[in-house]
Amino acid sequence: MRRDSIFYKLFQQSPTLLFELLTNPPTNADAYRFDSVAVKEPKFEIDGVFLLPESETPGVVYFCEVQFQKDEQLYERVFAESSLYFYRNRTRFNDWQAVVIYPSRNTEQSNIYPHRGLLNSNQVHRVYLDELGDIRQLPLWVALMVLTTIEEEEAPEEARYLLTRTDQEVPLAEGRVIIEIVTTIMMYRFEQLSQAEVESMLGITLQQTRVYREIKEEGREEGREEGREEGREEGREAMANAISRQLTKRLGKLSEEMRSSISGLSLPVLVDLSEALLDFTTLADLQSWLEGRTN
Repeated sequence: MRRDSIFYKLFQQSPTLLFELLTNPPTNADAYRFDSVAVKEPKFEIDGVFLLPESETPGVVYFCEVQFQKDEQLYERVFAESSLYFYRNRTRFNDWQAVVIYPSRNTEQSNIYPHRGLLNSNQVHRVYLDELGDIRQLPLWVALMVLTTIEEEEAPEEARYLLTRTDQEVPLAEGRVIIEIVTTIMMYRFEQLSQAEVESMLGITLQQTRVYREIKEEGREEGREEGREEGREEGREAMANAISRQLTKRLGKLSEEMRSSISGLSLPVLVDLSEALLDFTTLADLQSWLEGRTN
């Protein structure tokens, strides 16, 4: 599960979320935007940076690192990148701070002695998600972060609870964003489940969510791109193969008869199948669709 991308999506939607994790957040927290930055010579790419508008500089730049796997040189890298970026942009900032988010203390770098000065200062903030408290008592956006860490058997119930809170507590536009994030988290955590099973788990219809539409469009584009890159017949075959791969991933192993039926479809019918495939929940759905198109 790529939790870092989920966290960065959270920060993009709500940059102030980072400051909800800090004991002493800046008074101008609402002014910050979340971004990634590049540092040249040597080249660094820092994914999580919170920046003030240039009109409000000099100010404080916040660096954020989400770390769900043990990295025994994490602090060496984070402090080197942060210091170099601060050095390169000294005229824009008068201070820097770093926030490192862990699922638990067990994930933290073992040897922290060389960095004791920074780690024991108010310049570096270590956040352990399992120590933030009951997920149901946390601010909604913080609770989404904790949802990525709780035990798998507890995740469905807590996800449904957060969806209920969303419906009750936040405006419609913001609620849609939260539903998308909860859906993304659960689809990553339960990759082995079918669409129908995830729908049942959450009590929502994934066809109505942006993540579903993006996955669907990705499937269509894969086939179309392969079709454009090859000759027409080769492109039709490539599209049929791409669709077969996606169906196998969603529904399980296809029979030779099904594969043969798909490979024999015309290009327009394959396009229709690329539209319909994410509505299938069983191989029987696929078989019924194929029979309806070939009869």
